[in-house]
Amino acid sequence: MGNKKTRSKQNSNGNRVGTAALGRPVERSSTKGNAPNTDLRTYSIPDYRLEHPDFTVRQRVETDHQGHEHVRYEVEGNLDAPVPPIRDSKYLDKSQAIEIYRYMLLNRKMEVALENLYKQGKVVGGVYFGLGQEACSCASAYALDKDDWFAPMIRNQGSLLVRGFGASVTMMQYMAKADSPTKGRDGTAHFGDIEKRNTVSPISMLGDLIPVMAGVALGARLQGRNLAVMTYIGDGGQSTGVTYEGINFAAVQNLGLVLFVESNLWAYSTPSEMQYRCKDLAERAIGYGIPGVIVDGTDACQVYDAAREAVERAHAGEGPTLIEAKMMRMKGHAIHDAAAYVPKPMFDFWKKRDPIARFENYLVKEKKWLTPKENQDLIAEVEAEIEAEREIAVNSPMPTPESAEGGVFCENGCHQIKPKYGMPKVKKGTGAGYKETEAAVHLK
Repeated sequence: MGNKKTRSKQNSNGNRVGTAALGRPVERSSTKGNAPNTDLRTYSIPDYRLEHPDFTVRQRVETDHQGHEHVRYEVEGNLDAPVPPIRDSKYLDKSQAIEIYRYMLLNRKMEVALENLYKQGKVVGGVYFGLGQEACSCASAYALDKDDWFAPMIRNQGSLLVRGFGASVTMMQYMAKADSPTKGRDGTAHFGDIEKRNTVSPISMLGDLIPVMAGVALGARLQGRNLAVMTYIGDGGQSTGVTYEGINFAAVQNLGLVLFVESNLWAYSTPSEMQYRCKDLAERAIGYGIPGVIVDGTDACQVYDAAREAVERAHAGEGPTLIEAKMMRMKGHAIHDAAAYVPKPMFDFWKKRDPIARFENYLVKEKKWLTPKENQDLIAEVEAEIEAEREIAVNSPMPTPESAEGGVFCENGCHQIKPKYGMPKVKKGTGAGYKETEAAVHLK
């Protein structure tokens, strides 16, 4: 996690000062007679990007000489726009920025190692990559405090590194090794650590993590703590009903949910233009009455700043925030998907906006916080670390057949549930026979 942050100043009613940038209610008045109409309200959606890509993906259906129809996609628009600079962070200092950059490098090198392990036949299932999304994964998780809770999606493997998981852990998990968190019973990134790292395992049913994390925030509040709980959803997954239900619950209960919508342009093989009509997914925050903000998902500074402000709102008890991070997933849905449906000019456009190359240029050439020699030494150090972690994963044994029957049912109190921060604060009822709140009963 990042270094300890300086807390925002509080005003007289206990709310933090300085989070207005995330959007606040705006009254639109219209005159009917001389009386202003303040019934119409909306929220502003700040957009911190330094560029607004102007292109559209269109579907074309073609018929071959045998009469068979084939679908392909074309992209139209300005695909030659210059790459924008990195926006200076309002909060990151030199050492923090370099640390995020190192995590991003670890993220990229780990996924390259995983791809090689897959090609060597050492991965038992598929591999899900976050190529092009390293800035979003790493900088967002870096904004959390140690006590905050976190639930990654399968592409947020860089955020697991920030949270303290070694690269060998993810590798062993994909290889179904005995020393993996699931002891070889799962071949994807379905693991967490609720004891030490406050990390909830990813869920394959997209969107389901959102109400789960809202529940984590509610549980912490019942125990007297306002914590930030961060999770992610793709532009495809956000179309699920449970996503709306989870966000709405967090909004109504004013829970500290920090939701990143990783708007990466493709929901498997479906382009964004064919799954929703709104221009920006952050606009959906308006319907929940919560702040929404748009950032460039390839700019680590923008991601960190938005995440930090959302985390501070959560700590202050000011409720959830929706952050839309715009970028592109630079590989297919998984390693088995060659993404041939994506028009090549789209890949070319976003390749120029590689988050690691941009941040490297920012640190070495613009800020001069790293010399070229220091940068090369850092890259070499990261490569050596990944090679050592790969050796650990490869040398871990496969699980024994007889171990398969274990861990299916709760044995010997393995899942004892107890409050993490203290007994819930509840009010006693006054009616006859009314002793405790329902929440207290469930927590027991």
